[in-house]
Amino acid sequence: MATYDLYDSIRNTNQWMGATALAMASYPITGLVPNPIFQMVAAWGEVTERTFARMIAKPDWNISTVVGEDGRDHVVSVDVDVARPFGDLIRFNVAGRADLPRRVLLVAPMSGHYATLLRSTVASLLPEADIWVTDWHNARDIPVSEGKFDIEDYTLYLMEFLRHLGPDTHVIAVCQPAPLALAATAYLAELEPDAQPRTLTLIGGPIDPDAAPTDVTDFGRRVTMGQLEHLALQRVGFKYPGAGRMVYPGLAQLSSFMSMNAERHGKAFSDQILRVAKGEAAEHDKHNKFYDEYLAVMDMPAEFYLSTVERIFKEREIARNAFIVDGHQVDMSKITSVAVKIVEGEKDDISAPGQCLAALDLLTGLPDNKKASHVEPGAGHYGIFAGKSWRNNIRPLVLDFIDQNGATPRKRRLKAVK
Repeated sequence: MATYDLYDSIRNTNQWMGATALAMASYPITGLVPNPIFQMVAAWGEVTERTFARMIAKPDWNISTVVGEDGRDHVVSVDVDVARPFGDLIRFNVAGRADLPRRVLLVAPMSGHYATLLRSTVASLLPEADIWVTDWHNARDIPVSEGKFDIEDYTLYLMEFLRHLGPDTHVIAVCQPAPLALAATAYLAELEPDAQPRTLTLIGGPIDPDAAPTDVTDFGRRVTMGQLEHLALQRVGFKYPGAGRMVYPGLAQLSSFMSMNAERHGKAFSDQILRVAKGEAAEHDKHNKFYDEYLAVMDMPAEFYLSTVERIFKEREIARNAFIVDGHQVDMSKITSVAVKIVEGEKDDISAPGQCLAALDLLTGLPDNKKASHVEPGAGHYGIFAGKSWRNNIRPLVLDFIDQNGATPRKRRLKAVK
């Protein structure tokens, strides 16, 4: 707890130093001094304060309207459909619009960032589909009395959300949850076939990390579980409702993220300080838009992090078709009617091509005409679900896949409700 509070104290101090520098260097009297140092100090303070303030703030979805086929703007509200301690099922309700034939569940990763990381994915799909998203909570805000949350609990949450949505649902799992979304589908296919979704699209996920190892996925091989527990885990400090809960802190995760590309991030911030000093920066410029999301990190439950490393990466339980949920061994071959599509990026350095594709080999009970795959040329990890590659190529392919495997022929329908 002392280490956790130390991290938070350092962050808070840097935020305060930025705010102080901005205030001190912005006094009108500094205008009498013909020296740009005051503008530079104020710019450094503004960028620094914003940077460290974002680290504990949950971003907003910022999706307020969507244009319908009737040419009108429809107001969008984000409502909780199913509330649970570790994560909610939220729906993007579009006012004045009839229900669309496409019902899509976006399964967001629990890997250090909030579900808002999928903001552009949601915005691109919302005009043509009804959208639900798994909105995972920051572990620091969950009291210890709520118990544990590991990959089995994650899988059970997904199953509960799918039961709630019904069988005419299309699941899109992005990155980390891909193997667990596959397991949840297989579990339902075996025990509750009426609750299984129509289609399952897996985007850049580590179904078999050994199929094409990367520095990220090979990390689990290089360290022991004891080392992880000692080096990565901390107890939430006194400031938050989850005081005493063991977590992998968001600030520690952010340090790892930043160190992987330290030179690029350093240049980005120095360039932004110069732009602010020159008066060329804006509230929602490219830098702020990216880093407001990138810096907003959340704590991960310790048992979820450890079970992911041990069971997905080290033991490869999903890849070996040996995953157990709530005492029941999940059998991927039980998926016989859910169409499955794999999407990978050619230059994905987190989940390299082949890791996600391994899912199709596990689906021995699924006909070949229900299987599909796509490798996007030149695309990195982020691009396959939120970048230009997603918008221009992958999104149309996913929507076509959904339409081809829906309960009824799909086509865009948008009616104004009078």
